[in-house]
Amino acid sequence: MRAVDLHTHSNNSDGTFTVKELMDYAYKKDLAAIALTDHDTVKGLDEAISYAEKHCPGLEVIPGVEVSTVNEGKDCHIVGLYIDHHDETFLNRLKELHDVREKRNVEIAANLHNIAGFDFTYEDVQKEFPGAVITRAHFAKYLWEKGYVGSWNEAFDRYIGEGKPCFVPPNRIDPEIGVRYILDAGGVPVLAHPILYHLSDEKLEALVSRLKDAGLMGIEAIYSTYDSRDERQIKELAKKYDLLISGGSDFHGKNKPKIDLGCGFGKLFIPEDVLDAIKAARG
Repeated sequence: MRAVDLHTHSNNSDGTFTVKELMDYAYKKDLAAIALTDHDTVKGLDEAISYAEKHCPGLEVIPGVEVSTVNEGKDCHIVGLYIDHHDETFLNRLKELHDVREKRNVEIAANLHNIAGFDFTYEDVQKEFPGAVITRAHFAKYLWEKGYVGSWNEAFDRYIGEGKPCFVPPNRIDPEIGVRYILDAGGVPVLAHPILYHLSDEKLEALVSRLKDAGLMGIEAIYSTYDSRDERQIKELAKKYDLLISGGSDFHGKNKPKIDLGCGFGKLFIPEDVLDAIKAARG
């Protein structure tokens, strides 16, 4: 059975591979399917689909997105699979999310200038990553490449990580709204990498229960950083709340250099039948 990867990023958000490079790499790895799930943007989907049709026979490209939301003041992401990425209402909603992100980015850049004393503007960061949806990962890369810090991680640890001097709390929609946005666009909403939110078992189950009531259809039970206990826990939650199992590497290219497409740290495997179940649930 071939593998699939249902959570990946291109340089349209915070990955480093172009869309074409990502499709070529997926084809080289003989993936049966890849979902392009950039943060709050569908910019690369038409290119991914058309390019794969011509150059990557046998590779299914799933139109996707990763919607940024906030739960109890902290990031919570909802992946959408098989969305209608031409839906005008959905595109307008993504534009609103982009505007909120931009406001936060301007504030982060101002903090880096006023608090840390770094001599650059937000426009300088944008010029370095033309066309991308700017995230904190871009700030970290900029700080590193311009010599303000010694590593990508140092940027987070000293300046822009949660609780650090230049951090700006996200002002985003609730995850229930993210679920609704994806459902309204005809997609399958999936709770992304729930273990990464570092919730207690009780709070995690409460979140899953809330989102199930809001229309959540799936949960990432197979993920690059999970150990066997993590995977077992999320699969048990999926069974309890009648959720589809999804999985992905969360591939970002050089921004997460140890995580490879389709196989994560080397042991990740998302079987094709995971996708078959998602397709069946769509009807």
